[in-house]
Amino acid sequence: MAFESLSEKLQNAFKNLKSKGRLTEEDVKAALKEVKMALLEADVNYKVVKDFTKAVTVRATGEDVLNSLTPGQTVIKYVNEEMVSMMGSDTVELDTIPGSAITVFMMCGLQGAGKTTTTAKLAGKFKAQGKRPLLVACDIYRPAAIDQLKRNGEKQDVPVFSMGTDHSPVDIAKAALEHAKKNSNNLVILDTAGRLHIDEEMMAELQKIKEEVEVYRTILTVDAMTGQDAVNVASTFDEKLNIDGVILTKLDSDTRGGAALSIRAVTGKPIYYVGMGEKLSDLEQFYPDRMASRILGMGDVLSLIEKAEAEIDEQQAAEMAKKFKKAEFDFNDFLIQMQQMKKMGGLSSILSMMPGMGLPKDLEVDDDALKPTEAIIYSMTKKERSNPSIINPSRKKRIAAGAGVDIADVNRLMKQFEQSKKMMKQMSGMMGGKGKKRRGGLPGGIRFPFK
Repeated sequence: MAFESLSEKLQNAFKNLKSKGRLTEEDVKAALKEVKMALLEADVNYKVVKDFTKAVTVRATGEDVLNSLTPGQTVIKYVNEEMVSMMGSDTVELDTIPGSAITVFMMCGLQGAGKTTTTAKLAGKFKAQGKRPLLVACDIYRPAAIDQLKRNGEKQDVPVFSMGTDHSPVDIAKAALEHAKKNSNNLVILDTAGRLHIDEEMMAELQKIKEEVEVYRTILTVDAMTGQDAVNVASTFDEKLNIDGVILTKLDSDTRGGAALSIRAVTGKPIYYVGMGEKLSDLEQFYPDRMASRILGMGDVLSLIEKAEAEIDEQQAAEMAKKFKKAEFDFNDFLIQMQQMKKMGGLSSILSMMPGMGLPKDLEVDDDALKPTEAIIYSMTKKERSNPSIINPSRKKRIAAGAGVDIADVNRLMKQFEQSKKMMKQMSGMMGGKGKKRRGGLPGGIRFPFK
């Protein structure tokens, strides 16, 4: 995941601050020197880092901080606030023209930045909000890009307008607007051509489209993996085209992440969304405060809740909660839980959003490791999944053969399943007592190991 290395280094820089009851100005400056190096290594723009550390130093070395009861936490609070400010403070949502007028978004960016995929992701996001989008294939230089847009449009159930490669992008954009008027599409998204590097021909073409078509928002897609180059690209596009905002792609990769921290500060343009995966649903609103929390290892519980609300069926979740409380869940429920976790981006994605659960760089959570478990459960009969107690040695042998695993793997899963049920019973006991406090321990008779 993005920012793993940066998060680790920042948390190490804060360790000494947290452990000391009192801080000196030298303690703070030493920690901020480590923070500065960590940001530079993450490929954050040098001027941005310089301004950031200067602002934090001024706030963190005041008498009120050094003499406070928790000076270390206060310094970290200031680092968090300045990081949010660096990324833009307020969340900027990508808007559309109100009413029945047609809104035109022009997508631009270099080849390989994920522009065509992002275009389809954006269409899906606005369709879910009640818009009627039309995707327009304006990249006449790469037939593969047109085919890709059509495939992704089908997946999102969004129409794609294409005139092939024999017409100019300007003519295609103008024809697409006429098509949108006739077919009641109120959002037109132009997928324009990119190049391997910035050149005059590409910029002239994009400027021509903006002259001939009333573009409401010019949106730049930038590859987060390119680090500092991403900021240079954003600055050049803004200079030539006056972009309105940025979508940062591939932020789920093992990137240094400096682009996310630098783009707003350097260009003054907001980041609308971040691409967090290859699925067409993996496009998240960019929240500067939540991103700062993730980077500083504080988690992002709000995004986790929103993901859960969007992906998990409320009634199904309520029924599951009842089963858990009575410890009556079976392997069918186990499968549902795994499927819901996949919808939310997998275990590694969930853990990355939980406070204090940032994973060390050398410890990877492999979501594929859950596949053998799924295979074992799918190898069971419906009766076995609903009533695991009937699974005897001969059934285990058949299940193992069907799943392509050893019988020891089946035994291990059965043991884990039984342990889970016991734990659920214990938790159910802890939740009993109708809220009354019990002397000497937790509800349910579980006592503290002290006092």
